[in-house]
Amino acid sequence: MVGTLAAIIALSTLVFTAVLFLIGIFDILTLGIFVVGFNVLQWLISPYIISALYRTRELKQDENPKLYQTVQNLSQKSGIKAPKIFLAQIPLPNAFAYGSPLTGNRMAVTSGLMNTLNEEEVEAVIGHELGHLKHKDVQTMMFVSILPALFYYMGYSFLISSMYGGQKREGNGGGAMLGLGFMAFSFALNLFILNLSRTREYFADKHSASIVPNGSQKLSTGLAKIVNASKNIGRNKNQMKNLSAFKALFITDPERAHADSAEIAAMSHPEGQRLVQEILSRRLTTLDRIVEVLSTHPNIVKRLKALQDLD
Repeated sequence: MVGTLAAIIALSTLVFTAVLFLIGIFDILTLGIFVVGFNVLQWLISPYIISALYRTRELKQDENPKLYQTVQNLSQKSGIKAPKIFLAQIPLPNAFAYGSPLTGNRMAVTSGLMNTLNEEEVEAVIGHELGHLKHKDVQTMMFVSILPALFYYMGYSFLISSMYGGQKREGNGGGAMLGLGFMAFSFALNLFILNLSRTREYFADKHSASIVPNGSQKLSTGLAKIVNASKNIGRNKNQMKNLSAFKALFITDPERAHADSAEIAAMSHPEGQRLVQEILSRRLTTLDRIVEVLSTHPNIVKRLKALQDLD
C-alpha cells in the first residue's frame, strides 16, 4: 500500500510540476485550489451525505448490547478509540467505516448484514472495518482521490479553452492535445488508486484475522455469505445503483458481489465453510482479472485464498 501511494504522489507531483512550467501559475493555481477545496469540503460533510443516503441511525448500547460490546472489545485490541455505531436500514448485507473531523469515526452495519450473518461472522466483519480506521484508510483514500480529480479538471479546462477560448485556430491543437493528455493521465492515476483500494482491503482482512479468534475462518464464511446473499438484491438495478454510490466504503463491492453470486447461485449447501470451498474451487479467468483491475475490491476468490493463507 505504501509503494502504491508513493507512486501516486510521485507521478502527480511530476505532472503538476510540468504544468507549472508550461502554463501560467495563476490559472492553474486557482483551479487547483478549487478542486482541492471542493474535495476537502466533500470529505468533511460526507458522513452526513452517507447517513442520509443509507438511512443510518446511531445505535445505543441498550439496543444491541452484544454488538456494542464487540465493537468496544475489538477497538481496544486494535489500539484505537471505539467508533460510533450506526445501523443502515438497507437490505444489502454489508458494513462500512467512515467519518471526518466534524463527526469523528463511525462504523455502520446494515440490517441485511445482521440478518444474514451469525454473531461470530459479524464480529469478523467489525474487525475488518476497525482495520480501516486503524490504518486511516478513510483519510488516505480521500487524499489520493483529490489527485485524479485535479488532473481531470485541468485537462478538461485546457480542452474547453482550446475550443472556445478565442485563440487562433492554429494554436488550438496544442491545448486540445494537452487537455486530452491530462484526462488520460487522470484515468491512469485512477488505476493506481483502485489498486490502493484493493490493497487496503487485504490489510483490513489481515487486521480482522489478527484480533478476532479464528478470525480468518469467520471472515471467510462471512464474505462468502455476503456475496451469496447479494444476488437477490442485485436484481433491482435502480436500488443497486443507489446502494453502490459509495461502494469503496463497503466490505465487498455490491455490484461485483452480485456478479460473483450469479456463478455460485446453483451450488448446494450455501452455508459456511462448504460455500467457501465452493468459491475457492473456481478458476480465475482472464475476464476476472481484467474486471478486478477496474474494481475497488479484490476478486472474491483471491481474497478468500489470502484469508486461507493467514490461517
